[in-house]
Amino acid sequence: MVIVSYKRKKCIGCNYCVEQAAAYWRMSKRDGKSVLLGAEEKKGMHTVRLENEALEMNEAAAVACPVNIIKVKLV
Repeated sequence: MVIVSYKRKKCIGCNYCVEQAAAYWRMSKRDGKSVLLGAEEKKGMHTVRLENEALEMNEAAAVACPVNIIKVKLV
């Protein structure tokens, strides 16, 4: 199981997460920030549990993020 979390409030809308992991990320047309598909928000942190095959793409998204707001953990 993979846990992906990010702080949406700090997103600058660069689109790198979408480029690296389009199956899991989208850009919001409303405010131009990224959206982690299926994530639940709690205290400003958006988190989703995914299958192991999501690990590589989301790690690439975390590395590409210029504001370092994406965290990926294998559990």
